[in-house]
Amino acid sequence: MAITGVAKAWWHPGLIAACVLLAAILSACGGDNGTATDERVLGLEAKLHSLEESLEALKQENATLQWELIDLRQRQADYVREQEAAKIADIIEREAATDLDAGQEEQLAALEEGQASSVERLDNLDSRLQELEQVAAQLELVLPAIEKWFTRMDERVKLLEGTGIERTLKLVAEGGGQAQVINYGAAYGGARSAVLVLPDPLPEGEIPLIVSLHGFGGDSFYQASYVPLHNRVNRDGFALLLPDGVKNAEGKRFWNPTNGFGKATQDDVGALTALVQEASEEFNMGPVYFFGYSNGGFMSYWMACQGLTGLRAIASLAGTSYMDDSSCEGAAPVSVLHIHGEHDRVVRFHGSEEPREPGERYAGAKEMYYRWGERAGCDPNSQEQGEDLDLEASIAGKETFTYRFTGGCAEGITVELWSSDEGGHTPGYGNAFTDALLDWLLAQN
Repeated sequence: MAITGVAKAWWHPGLIAACVLLAAILSACGGDNGTATDERVLGLEAKLHSLEESLEALKQENATLQWELIDLRQRQADYVREQEAAKIADIIEREAATDLDAGQEEQLAALEEGQASSVERLDNLDSRLQELEQVAAQLELVLPAIEKWFTRMDERVKLLEGTGIERTLKLVAEGGGQAQVINYGAAYGGARSAVLVLPDPLPEGEIPLIVSLHGFGGDSFYQASYVPLHNRVNRDGFALLLPDGVKNAEGKRFWNPTNGFGKATQDDVGALTALVQEASEEFNMGPVYFFGYSNGGFMSYWMACQGLTGLRAIASLAGTSYMDDSSCEGAAPVSVLHIHGEHDRVVRFHGSEEPREPGERYAGAKEMYYRWGERAGCDPNSQEQGEDLDLEASIAGKETFTYRFTGGCAEGITVELWSSDEGGHTPGYGNAFTDALLDWLLAQN
């Protein structure tokens, strides 16, 4: 029927609204720049305005149809009265005449057919009005949710205003901890800043300290957005340092996980060591843990190689170290968690194929796992596969396989590999990953 087609056409605003809500749910990932975010927000606002215009059009058509329905019902009543009067007159004529001619019979049949058609049209109008009222009611329910999401988007956009450190401070405030800025590194190749997040209130005794390092081209804001450890500071009672690296000639921040080869010259080991010491002098910091993404993962391994005092464990996501391991000779064993996607095309799971410069050939995930297992004295034949983990929402099922050495490791040392069979360089992690990462780090005490 024609009414079914109309009803389906009016369902399109509802589908658009559902898509907008789906975009709100998937919009997580925190590596986008401010311009891209503005463009998405403008696009979503345009969709909201379109929905509002569609709803207003529905209301107007609803009102028009209702007036038309009233008019048709009045006309039907008038018509019925006219027909009844005509039938009475016809009866009188029949009593006076023996027969109706063929023209009169056809006229009566046409009148009866017209009445049936009017009744059918009224029924169709009733059905269409009911369907339009249902669509309008559903849009009334959806629009408040869209408006609420846009309010949240406005709040997220405001986070992109100001300097990187200012944006980081705004972001970590959502987690409920207390934050302050530490300026560091001027004596080690470049002044930069870091945000220190502390539990509120401060717990008694030593406070575990996690240092979270961003990837190449990122900063403390993007690192906190991607892996929001700050949201767990109060719950798990640890302190969090979110430092910024030095800017290169193109304005991209990075870390120098080397002893001088290549284009990087700043001493990031000295800078980060001084940063940890400054935080520890002001607060009662306990064991230190490093977590790094990509270039930050390289730097976390380099901090372990250089023997940072108090370093208990490191976790590297999509990062590694160089094949030349001579700079790590004599380094004390620490607990290591290597996390890597097998489909990583930036820092490859199996290591570099061709180095860009001499000495830059890097090791694969399994090489790092066995390298640090050997450094800890672990028996390579004692490897066991642990529980599979479901950490990435965009991949169906438990996509992450865990491996660890169970024999011969130095006391208190754990060496593990988490391998994602479908993961890339920037996995779409959420709360499950944040919780699993923190559980592993803080268990290395």
